[in-house]
Amino acid sequence: MSASGQASTPAPNSIPTEEFFRAMSRYTGPKARINRRLGALIYETHGAAKALERRDNPPGMHMKGRKLSDWGKASAEKQKIKHFYGLGERQLRRYYHMVVSKKGNTGEQLLSLCERRLDNVIRRAGFTKTRPQARQGVTHGHFYVNGIKVTSPSYLLRPGDVITIKPKEPIFNLYKAAQEVSSTQTPDWITFDSESLRATVQGLPGPGEFSLPVEVNIVVEFLAR
Repeated sequence: MSASGQASTPAPNSIPTEEFFRAMSRYTGPKARINRRLGALIYETHGAAKALERRDNPPGMHMKGRKLSDWGKASAEKQKIKHFYGLGERQLRRYYHMVVSKKGNTGEQLLSLCERRLDNVIRRAGFTKTRPQARQGVTHGHFYVNGIKVTSPSYLLRPGDVITIKPKEPIFNLYKAAQEVSSTQTPDWITFDSESLRATVQGLPGPGEFSLPVEVNIVVEFLAR
């Protein structure tokens, strides 16, 4: 623990421990509050999930809340996407501009980009329990794509890409232990070998395979303004 009271994380080349995995899930913002405010399981830590189960009303509201305006509803759905996938406003808008001129449903293509992020695929394959853990693991150089170390969580994967663990036994054993207790159901567009800890992107995620229930079309309308 550092003098500032925040949990320290290991240097990029250090060997992770169980404490490292706990530190990876420490987001400084109020996870439970975000879950309750948005009415969805955005953050997957035990405490945040339990808080949503106990109190599904927004924080600070002890009676039936006011009906959201169209703008308010679109804003809330946009916040779901940003918090769930770990995006900033600029990054979300960059994804929107990447797909807005393409044929097909813009909202579905936007979510497909989010799903193809390296940190999201790592989470959905079952390497980690949460997306913040996956992001931290990527930035520490624990994951390889097609044999090359990738340290950008936003790296967009394509069909045929293969994710593996850094070839160091302590790192492999840590993710192996996490995977063995994982209850993640790997989607059809990803295959995962639990023995070698090898995930392969088999195709592009379709509308029925997105991990976040969100009204994405009103988000697209919001972003188009």
